[in-house]
Amino acid sequence: MLSFAEYSQFFIGLLAIVDPLGAIPVFLVLTARQTAKTKRATIRLTVLSVFSVLIVSLILGEKILEVLGISISAFRCAGGLVLLFMALSMLQSTLAKPDDIHSLEEDETIALVPLTIPLLAGPGAISTVIVYAHQSSEWTHWILIFAAITSVCFFLWLTLIAMPWLSKHITKKSIAMSTRIMGLLLAAIAIEFIAGGLKGLFPALAA
Repeated sequence: MLSFAEYSQFFIGLLAIVDPLGAIPVFLVLTARQTAKTKRATIRLTVLSVFSVLIVSLILGEKILEVLGISISAFRCAGGLVLLFMALSMLQSTLAKPDDIHSLEEDETIALVPLTIPLLAGPGAISTVIVYAHQSSEWTHWILIFAAITSVCFFLWLTLIAMPWLSKHITKKSIAMSTRIMGLLLAAIAIEFIAGGLKGLFPALAA
C-alpha cells in the first residue's frame, strides 16, 4: 500500500490530466448547437464514459499489458513520456480554439469522441491509472485508487454542470493560468514515472 502523499499525488496528477477547466472551451464549441436537454445528456454521458474508461484501465490494464508482453517498467517510461509531452503542451497553454473544430455535432454522441477519448480520458489518464494500480495488490489500495477516480469524475461533473456560469465568470487568462499550474505539477509526476521505469529496466541505476 502506498503512502497518503502518493495517493494525493495520484489524485492531483489524474485531475491535472483530465483538466476539466481546460476542456470547457472545447465543450462549449462542440455543444453550441445543442438544446439544454441534449447538453445535460451529453454531460452525463461524458462523465460516465470517462469513469468507465478509467475503471476498465484500473481492472484490466495490467492484464492487457501481460497479454501484450509489455513490462510495467517499460509502460512507466512510455506513460511518463506521454505525460511529459502533455505537461509541456499545458505549460504552453495550447488550448483548443473554436477555429480548430471543423464540425459541430448536434447529438450527445460527441461525449464519446472527442470529449471522452482522446480529450479527457486519453492515453495519459489511462497510463497513469495502470501504473498506480500496479503499485500494490491490497484491497485498500484498490479502494483508494477507485475513490480517487470517482472524485476526479465528480469534479468533472461539477465543472460541466457549472459550465454556463463558469463561461461567464472565468476568463481565458484564468483558464490558461490554471492549465499551466497543472502542467507544472504534471511534468514533475512525469519525471517520477520515467525515473521509476528506468530503474526497473536498468537495476544498476537504483544502486
